Amino acid sequence: VTTDLRHRCTDGHTGTSVSAPMVAGIIALALEANPLLTWRDVQHLLVKTSRPVHLRAADWKTNGAGHKVSHLYGFGLVDADAIVVEAKKWKAVPPQHVCVGSLDRVPKYIRADHVLRARTLSSACAEHRDQHVLYLEHVVVRLSISHPRRGDLQISLISPAGTRSQLLARRVFDHSNEGFKGWEFMTVHCWGERAAGEWTLEIHDTPSQVRNPTAQGKLKEWSLLFYGTAEPPYPALGSPQSRGRTLEVPASEMEPSRSAFLQSQVEVAEEEEEYAGPCHPECGDQGCDGPSADQCLNCIHYSLGSVKTGRMCVSSCPVGFFGDKGARRCRRCYKGCERCVGRGATQCTACKRSLYHHQEMSTCVVLCPPGFYAEERQKRCLKCHHSCKKCVGEADKCMACKDGFSLAGDSCVPECQPTMYLSREPRQCETCPARTGPGEEDCAPCTPEAPAPHWRCVPACREGFY
Repeated sequence: VTTDLRHRCTDGHTGTSVSAPMVAGIIALALEANPLLTWRDVQHLLVKTSRPVHLRAADWKTNGAGHKVSHLYGFGLVDADAIVVEAKKWKAVPPQHVCVGSLDRVPKYIRADHVLRARTLSSACAEHRDQHVLYLEHVVVRLSISHPRRGDLQISLISPAGTRSQLLARRVFDHSNEGFKGWEFMTVHCWGERAAGEWTLEIHDTPSQVRNPTAQGKLKEWSLLFYGTAEPPYPALGSPQSRGRTLEVPASEMEPSRSAFLQSQVEVAEEEEEYAGPCHPECGDQGCDGPSADQCLNCIHYSLGSVKTGRMCVSSCPVGFFGDKGARRCRRCYKGCERCVGRGATQCTACKRSLYHHQEMSTCVVLCPPGFYAEERQKRCLKCHHSCKKCVGEADKCMACKDGFSLAGDSCVPECQPTMYLSREPRQCETCPARTGPGEEDCAPCTPEAPAPHWRCVPACREGFY
């Protein structure tokens, strides 16, 4: 249980805000085990010991150095036990080298609904000993592009080993026509790979709306920056032994028959056994593949997540979701809704921070519409007084009036007919007395040249009046 928005508590985190402090705590454990670790040592430890188990994503791939990596989960779950064990025996990685690749200034047009491929062959600064990068850590693409709507662009980088990194996805709300001027995009998906070879930059232009066909994008220039080492950062980089705990069988020292027998035993031992332990309390009657809530085959209450992101069973849906009892699933509320009773825009019961809840419409809005005012304490749109067309802060603090009313200070008062007058208490139109005479004492409306003190028309206000 921890703090939540609007002075509340929560036992269900729905975002990534908790991930950073959790990883920071695990890194602190590693530093406690080995205070000599540098920031680069920590990065190598995270890559080496993270595990991709039980994380479902369509883009999991194994890069050229043997590391499994995904755009959704990076290198996988951080393993606190493994990173501490590894930290205790860790030796500092070699010095980092930086190799600046040659700048390609040949302009290339980016045609709509086409893919531009720009290639460069790099030696990774092999001719400069103090800059040579053999084993990669980070790769940076620096480029300049002119484009009429840069949100339509997707940019990917393909390494010599064939690892594809998505540097930029399409962005439907990025309407800028400024393009990119010397922007840098970084990837770590090639971690541990060899830097030398042919690199390919792919730029997809997929128009999201009608554009001027003559206004084409242009790749003006681009270059690569490699960060890494000239020596292996740790022994057996890229070998299976560096990725987990496996049984080593020195086959060269055994008889062929005995070697084959032991190898078959290893393969049998490495097969995943069927789980026979207890299931999580939220698992349904179909059982589970493990003890966690994300290993249930079905759920008692609700399933949260998707096949792509991974599903888990929960007793109640977190903020931003509502429980679909028929499907036993947590479905996402409409954008802007913190709590809701359905997926529609008019089914919100509470709103995210900076938005106001329009209670009559059950919507979340940035600004309250005319006839309503913003109540800041509970972030609600409340109705103005029936005479107000627009109000602020309180229902009867009017800024504009409806037809038939006039603004008097911050109140709206009725506009009376010529034969009527506005009474002071209550403030309503009353019929003028029948005996009203023609004298100056009997004036109701006065001419602009003669203001009225105490309903008497005079040419000018006397001293003490204005």
